[in-house]
Amino acid sequence: MIRLGIDVGGTNTDGAILDANNEILASTKSTTTKDIFSGIKQTLNKLMEESQLDAKAIDVATLGTTHCTNAIVERKGLNRVGIIRICLPSGSAVTPLLDWPEDLVNQLDPITLLIHGGYEYNGDPIAPLEDGELQNAVEKLKGEVDSIAITSVFSPVQNEQEKYVADYLSKAMPEVPVSISSEIGSVGLVERENATILNAALMRTIRRVSEGFQQALEQEGIQAKIFLGQNDGTLMTNEYAQRYPIYTIACGPTNSIRGAAHLTNEPNAIVVDIGGTTTDIGVLAQSFPRQTSLAVEVGGVRTNYRMPDIYSVGFGGGTRIHQNDKGWKVGPDSVGYRLMEEAKVFGGETLTATDIAIAKGQLYFDEADITSVKNLPVAEIYETMRHVVEEAIDRMKTSSEDATVILVGGGAALIPGELKGASNVIRPAHAGVANAIGAALGDISGTVERIYLLENESYEVIIEKAKEEAVKNAVAADADPDRIQIIQLEDFPLAYLPGQALLVKVKAAGPLKM
Repeated sequence: MIRLGIDVGGTNTDGAILDANNEILASTKSTTTKDIFSGIKQTLNKLMEESQLDAKAIDVATLGTTHCTNAIVERKGLNRVGIIRICLPSGSAVTPLLDWPEDLVNQLDPITLLIHGGYEYNGDPIAPLEDGELQNAVEKLKGEVDSIAITSVFSPVQNEQEKYVADYLSKAMPEVPVSISSEIGSVGLVERENATILNAALMRTIRRVSEGFQQALEQEGIQAKIFLGQNDGTLMTNEYAQRYPIYTIACGPTNSIRGAAHLTNEPNAIVVDIGGTTTDIGVLAQSFPRQTSLAVEVGGVRTNYRMPDIYSVGFGGGTRIHQNDKGWKVGPDSVGYRLMEEAKVFGGETLTATDIAIAKGQLYFDEADITSVKNLPVAEIYETMRHVVEEAIDRMKTSSEDATVILVGGGAALIPGELKGASNVIRPAHAGVANAIGAALGDISGTVERIYLLENESYEVIIEKAKEEAVKNAVAADADPDRIQIIQLEDFPLAYLPGQALLVKVKAAGPLKM
């Protein structure tokens, strides 16, 4: 099985081709273009030329993309969303879209409906659904919205009402995609609802992305099966991505983390991904990215769906270096993909991190001229740059002990081979395209995050049921059923709920089924 991986970043679009043994046949880095897909086509051209492969030999093509993140941050191309909360007669004190940025609400132009239903913490219904309210919802939403987000009170415990409403609306409006919260978020009504609304808002964006990627592949004669990277370091089918586009958010850093694990054979480490604009620091745990247990803001909206534990700082190859009254300041602004035009060593007028690394002898470019920076306190500025990275690494550590650090990304060479807090610093071969390698690796996952009541079943039975459901979800996403493993298992007693409630999180993963 030959696999192609493409990862689109803010500065560069990276690509890699792996063979059946995960050996790298070709890799390349191109500047990200304004229209995105020109950069992808350029990367594909370079990969095919370097590998000398027949285009028909590529079986799988994977895209890691920032499109969905950008759509939310830039408030562009989002669907008009119909919002249904199943909650009455309770659950109406806090309204949907509370504390959302006003410009994002205006972009969604939502229609919001509250209907009877929902569940208590133990799965007992608050109220039955009313068909009259559902028919009213159809009349108000049909022809007015592009997608629908459905959230029910305590649906992580019991989601039958969400499924019923989704089925009812899908039959009445088959052309309108529906998102339900029990498949996306965790415990916490508002945050789960927020994640579901954002997922619904991204339907048009993800369709445009997948169609554009498919078109770029077809122009190269590549007829591979398409997958998209998701933010737990695994892949999802194109069809799955159309239902859950929110899972592509933050897939770039997780691709780099997975790529770092593959390139170094280190299952547990801190990964520092240095790009042209930012540095993302994540943690490898059993060869997969560590997930955060906290609520995460996306585009100014508080959510609680699955997200990687990533800390980002404004430091990269294009980062501007400023002088102020206190000395030298690193970033956070960057020249980004304009580095070769604006950096001083390339004839520009802006002092960047790349200028300092070249003057220090850490980086080398044939065309670089250090005349304009040789009189600056290079060593002092370089130590400031190093300190930014060391401080970020320290924030991600869970103990005071030194940890293995893996440097990847296009800017990996900016940083030296010794860092405070690091027992070992590894900069592997192909570090610059670790994200594309991670995208191409091809594991498929299935997850479960649900509340169970110990008063109804034993702990052992609950854990086995959760494992079975996670495996089932992985198989449904195209994982090989004979090679799936449980890679994460956590349970948390919920002391604030009566009835011995237990929150169980399980992740199963396995190679792609072919």
